[in-house]
Amino acid sequence: VEKLQEHLIKAKAFTIKKTLQIYVPIRQFFYDLIHPDYSAVTDVYVLMFLADTVDFVIIVFGFWAFGKHSAAADITSSLSEDQVPGPFLVMVLIQFGTMVVDRALYLRKTVLGKVIFQVILVFGIHFWMFFILPGVTERKFSQNLVAQLWYFVKCVYFGLSAYQIRCGYPTRVLGNFLTKSYNYVNLFLFQGFRLVPFLTELRAVMDWVWTDTTLSLSSWICVEDIYAHIFILKCWRESEKRYPQPRGQKKKKVVKYGMGGMIIVLLICIVWFPLLFMSLIKSVAGVINQPLDVSVTITLGGYQPIFTMSAQQSQLKVMDQPKFNKFMKGAMQFLENYEKEDITVAELEGNSNSLWTISPPSKQKMIEELMDPNSSFSVVFSWSIQRNMSLGAKAEIATDKLSFPLKNITRKSIAKMIAGNNTESSRTPVTIEKIYPYYVKAPSDSNSKPIKQLLSENNFMNITIILSRDNTTKSNSEWWVLNLTGNRIYNQHAQALELVVFNDKVSPPSLGFLAGYGIMGLYASVVLVIGKFVREFFSGISHSIMFEELPNVDRILKLCTDIFLVRETGELELEEDLYAKLIFLYRSPETMIKWTREKTN
Repeated sequence: VEKLQEHLIKAKAFTIKKTLQIYVPIRQFFYDLIHPDYSAVTDVYVLMFLADTVDFVIIVFGFWAFGKHSAAADITSSLSEDQVPGPFLVMVLIQFGTMVVDRALYLRKTVLGKVIFQVILVFGIHFWMFFILPGVTERKFSQNLVAQLWYFVKCVYFGLSAYQIRCGYPTRVLGNFLTKSYNYVNLFLFQGFRLVPFLTELRAVMDWVWTDTTLSLSSWICVEDIYAHIFILKCWRESEKRYPQPRGQKKKKVVKYGMGGMIIVLLICIVWFPLLFMSLIKSVAGVINQPLDVSVTITLGGYQPIFTMSAQQSQLKVMDQPKFNKFMKGAMQFLENYEKEDITVAELEGNSNSLWTISPPSKQKMIEELMDPNSSFSVVFSWSIQRNMSLGAKAEIATDKLSFPLKNITRKSIAKMIAGNNTESSRTPVTIEKIYPYYVKAPSDSNSKPIKQLLSENNFMNITIILSRDNTTKSNSEWWVLNLTGNRIYNQHAQALELVVFNDKVSPPSLGFLAGYGIMGLYASVVLVIGKFVREFFSGISHSIMFEELPNVDRILKLCTDIFLVRETGELELEEDLYAKLIFLYRSPETMIKWTREKTN
């Protein structure tokens, strides 16, 4: 027992010794990181933020590479259908959350928190990238190019983070990194930064939350806004010093025609953008939208339709080049936008594809109405054109119908034909004059119309109708046979109908979201909104002269940087005093004039 106890003590001492040999160097390594003897303070937060932004963009546009191997759909197509995949939302939120945590650690200047965050990220991302992701995507990491690119940028971020941990955070975080110098590049980058929706507001609130200060949120935002405005003025004053304008000398033509001409062209383009866009999108980038099915229905007096027929596939012919040239030789101006691929000739069989199954009482009533000259009786011609919705059409089916009154002599002939008294007149085709619209237009919406420019009232074509009966069987089946009279493009002598369809080009799906607004919609949603911002730039300038026309802003800029400096050094009472001085300066025009005078030698 004593020997066993002695061995247990030795084993315990050996275990503790080995554990300490492993633990102590690791602990010393992290302690030296957090408490270095000498720290060459650096600031690479901007580069880390850019790396995270690149990864964010890769996730948004390359999300298909992080899902199933078969799910190669673009995220933009899912968003256009108002669908947000769950994994995409999780990845985007985690990526954005790490950027927020990184900003908080940077503002708090806590190296320990950064070390813990770095370790969690390194282990978590490598475990996800090399163990979980291949199982989800069913692809090896070496075969996933987008994941490799994302991982490479993340490794750059890890290297920058490690360098930041080793050197330590800067003791003073002053202003925006874009405001370090005063030139055109910094000016336009800073203004672009401020134009990003919610980025300026989010940064200001985050800085207020994680920075020690006595200012309220509204006061903090006020200082940030004053500093941004003064920085922009400083950039303009510096540019005026680099490129001075001699007193009493008129502006050069290069400046006037360069800047003024560009603004004029821009304003003209904005005003005429909807008309230009809607014109070019159909003529230049338009997609041919040929019909898949053309159907025709003819009804007498609201009773059972006498004729229904559809044309599909081989019955829908694209007009060939010789006939197209002959047809367009005398065409009107509005037809010049059509090419031969846009004109479809639908050949409809003359025999109705359905039997006339009217009941005997309705047939008798129909005959009575046809024979009665005092009752109104009309023929209704309707058609429908089906297209492929995936090409960009607003509606899948375009339809319309026309109604024409029948002459008394025509009504009597039809009544005799329906009565079927086996006379010679009952077997003779009846001509219905000027009811057939030979040319119809199929726009991208659901309103198909006859082309009135080609079909004046005298140009509607005639059709002949005859009721055929199958007397060989006991069922006495009846169906109507129609024939189009006059010149046709195809099948001059066949017993058939023919319909020429002019198909409007549709906007490509990539630009369909803009084309869907229409001309008036684009004017209301785009031109008027842009016009409101332009009007704000050109009007109300007189109210801001006091704050815009400052000859020398160096003293105000120094006051703002002093506020940042005393805040970083913990002099919070002095921060309050300097903020009160800044507010008084903006409340006192006389003091502002004294502070912003040009320095005299």
